[in-house]
Amino acid sequence: MKIFNYRLIIFTLSIIFGVVFSIPSLLQTDTGKKIALGLDLQGGLHMLLGVNTHEAVSSKIKTIATSVKYFSDDEELLIDALSINEDSVTFTVLDADEIPKMNEMLKQITGLDISVDELKYTLKLTKEDIAKTKDLAVAQAVETIRNRLDQFGLSEPTVVRQGETDIVVELPGIKTAEDEKAARELISKPANLELMAVDEERNDQVNTMTSSQAAAYGNIILEDTNNPNIKYLVKEIPILNGSQVIDAQVAFDQSNQAIINFTLNSTGAKIFGDFTSRSVGKRLAVVLDGKVYSAPNIRERIGGGSGQISGGFTLAEAGNVAIALRSGALPATVTLLEKRSVGPSLGADSIKASMIALISGFLAVFIFMVIYYRRAGVVANIALVTNIFIIIAVMAMFGATLTLPGMAGIVLTIGMAVDANVIITERIRELIKEGASIPKAIEDGYSNAMRAILDANITTLLVAVILYAYGTGPIKGFAITISIGILASMLTAILGTHGIYEAMMDKMTKDKNSKKWFGAE
Repeated sequence: MKIFNYRLIIFTLSIIFGVVFSIPSLLQTDTGKKIALGLDLQGGLHMLLGVNTHEAVSSKIKTIATSVKYFSDDEELLIDALSINEDSVTFTVLDADEIPKMNEMLKQITGLDISVDELKYTLKLTKEDIAKTKDLAVAQAVETIRNRLDQFGLSEPTVVRQGETDIVVELPGIKTAEDEKAARELISKPANLELMAVDEERNDQVNTMTSSQAAAYGNIILEDTNNPNIKYLVKEIPILNGSQVIDAQVAFDQSNQAIINFTLNSTGAKIFGDFTSRSVGKRLAVVLDGKVYSAPNIRERIGGGSGQISGGFTLAEAGNVAIALRSGALPATVTLLEKRSVGPSLGADSIKASMIALISGFLAVFIFMVIYYRRAGVVANIALVTNIFIIIAVMAMFGATLTLPGMAGIVLTIGMAVDANVIITERIRELIKEGASIPKAIEDGYSNAMRAILDANITTLLVAVILYAYGTGPIKGFAITISIGILASMLTAILGTHGIYEAMMDKMTKDKNSKKWFGAE
């Protein structure tokens, strides 16, 4: 019998793979991919956020008004008294002949409840669209926050929805008050960019005008971001909003002050170009989260779909705003409902306790297998050690996060990996007791045990997949660990140990001592 066989070669390669790719995680080297530790193991910040979904509905109403204004300007359709109420948009078409054209445009906006009284239009969202908008607002907030944190450079943040309006955020590795503050500001920043026309005719009255008086003209009053005493009277309906921004980068002006250059999509670029060509000599307010950062004069048509935000940013502030703009504005404000900090010492205690459990479980299984199954137990233990290395290596390669439930999953995997070897060895022992030769007992033992092993592992794998699909946070970590452990144990127990037995077949046949090899009498 040949010492080297395809099973042993594959098993040897898996050992090399496991050891090589697990070393960075085990030794915490400066190079190589390592397993990221979850919040419960390395400490960090846990937050529960609430999304104000009513604001998302109001924002959509505002977007509808912007669409109506752009369409009427582009088609030179005369309308009057375009205004935004709490839950509706109202306007009047001045020419009855233009009503078919307006109706055709409004058909393109889904989810509208349209009522017409002679020439006056009232636009509302349907109940179904309101519910859809609220649900989408939470889902969008989850993605936006996750994108911001990824670009911020945090390791393995967890952002998951909880209930109808809440979001759970876990940030492992947040250890200082400065990091916590920066992360919270980045998460909660609406980053709602709006380009709004300044009402040049009435702006000189802004300091004496009330909000209700401004609203009568279709305007709102906004403060300067650097000086609250400086106010601007701007049109309530914006020219553009942040939904048209496709890129934002930090740059520096001539005085070496941090600024933000943004780029619009094709639709935004066209709207921006058309507006600036009609508004030469007037001012355009650049508004971010309800504050005017600048209000430059329009000297000529601005094409290319690019603009600039300046307002005395620090470099860090500009960087965070640029990240927020790139990842998209939050559809609604988020409120911190709960905050909990997990110290690194608690994480260290969890790691220590988990390692004790892992090592204790491993040693107990290791000793039992050697005592009860003799050399077959040693072979099973080799497969067991390889299994652990493979789990760590695969998790490190894919950048998976190891949580406390994940550690429990590794401990559980030890038992499952041994279970397959126990089934195989028991089948071999049964055949030896019946008088079969060692080579025959090994071949038939693996064949007889295969179905039981596959059924047990596949059913467990299916459960792990379901846990990953529908679970959140630590549950996903547990499911990942179990899944990798199952696949690794099938490789090591079925293929690996079989390869070792094939390599030692000649020696076992000559020895004829089944008790020494399998613990069988």
